[in-house]
Amino acid sequence: MTALPPGPSEPPLLQTLRWLLRPISFLESCRRRFGDAFSITFLGFQSPMVMLSDPEAIRALYTVPGHTLPPGRTLALQPIMGSRSLLLLEGREHLARRKLMLPPFHGARMRAYEATVREVVAREVSTWPSDEPFALHPRMQAITLEVILQAVFGVTDSADRARLAERLGQLLAQTSSAGLQFGVLLSRRLGGPDPLARLQALRQEIDALLAAEIAARRAEPGEDILSLLIAARFEDGEPMDDAEIRDQLMTLLLAGHETTATGLAWTFDLLLRHPHVLQKLTEGDEGYLRAVVAESLRLRPVVPLAGRRLSEELRLNGHVLPPGTDVTPAIWLAHTRPDRYPEPYAFRPERFLADAPATYAWIPFGGGVRRCIGAAFAEMEMRVALDEIVRRRALRPASSTAEKVARRNVTFSPARGTMVIA
Repeated sequence: MTALPPGPSEPPLLQTLRWLLRPISFLESCRRRFGDAFSITFLGFQSPMVMLSDPEAIRALYTVPGHTLPPGRTLALQPIMGSRSLLLLEGREHLARRKLMLPPFHGARMRAYEATVREVVAREVSTWPSDEPFALHPRMQAITLEVILQAVFGVTDSADRARLAERLGQLLAQTSSAGLQFGVLLSRRLGGPDPLARLQALRQEIDALLAAEIAARRAEPGEDILSLLIAARFEDGEPMDDAEIRDQLMTLLLAGHETTATGLAWTFDLLLRHPHVLQKLTEGDEGYLRAVVAESLRLRPVVPLAGRRLSEELRLNGHVLPPGTDVTPAIWLAHTRPDRYPEPYAFRPERFLADAPATYAWIPFGGGVRRCIGAAFAEMEMRVALDEIVRRRALRPASSTAEKVARRNVTFSPARGTMVIA
């Protein structure tokens, strides 16, 4: 039994650049050379990160609730999301907030927001140009931001929504580049100015706008998720204070805006390369719509990693990983295993018609106690948006070649933004 699996011998700088610039080819190369588990050394990290793709190994990782977060997440996200963010808390604090925040994202409460999504999509689609190319990804970002402002933040005044949308759009754009990630890693390794510091003035403007919305909802609650968070109580009867509610709002924005928009952009890129699937989707079969979303998230996972720092040793494939090791599923590799998905690179929604995705072989939302609390909401939003768009507009690709993967913050996005003609 050995400690860490083997991995590339290139210097950390080169491994980091390969990961940031050509992540899929880097992952595929590592799988070919090293198999289901391998170790990557990133710039600025003291020890290697182990990547997994075997569902049983992923199950072993995700079913131990005591594993903690890798430190890189806090480093990159805390300046924007805040120290009380659900994504950054550990242990009992995390579980208490997860329990508090989960109800609005499931069941009847979640379905009540479908009408809001339909209205937002219909309004956005009515502004699209006809018979000329445009990028779909920014349009999907506009939809998901507006859904968050209405369904989550509950901003009813159109002028207030426009102000918040402008500031939040700036923040999202400035935090999305691979260059920013590289700068954060470099400053961590070599010292020097923090690339995130320049965002503080913008964050303060946003904080002031959010404080006004929180105060308004305390005075007059609505049906939005912000109102539900204000009314919610921990097991000891205490509420969340305004500063924490702000952190959770920013978390829901940053975790739910770019990811869902990117998932939709990838889904349309796949549909436009497979016109028979697009045609079948227009027939309005709810089961097929669900299968299209599941297959798109399998073949184009938006978030590539969802790791843990081990709190106890993990045994896998002849290796014993000691406590303190950073371990993550490589989600793309887990989703393209021929033993779980015959013809793994083919876009075939039919594979999910008979069976729901297997828990640890399909992990676009992570897993275990840290699985994305907005997963069901995101899938609902994708289904409603897809249905509304294909009923209202006939789309065709503006380019003969499929989209390549580009990095946007922690996501894998379509490099050209999914160019279409409607």
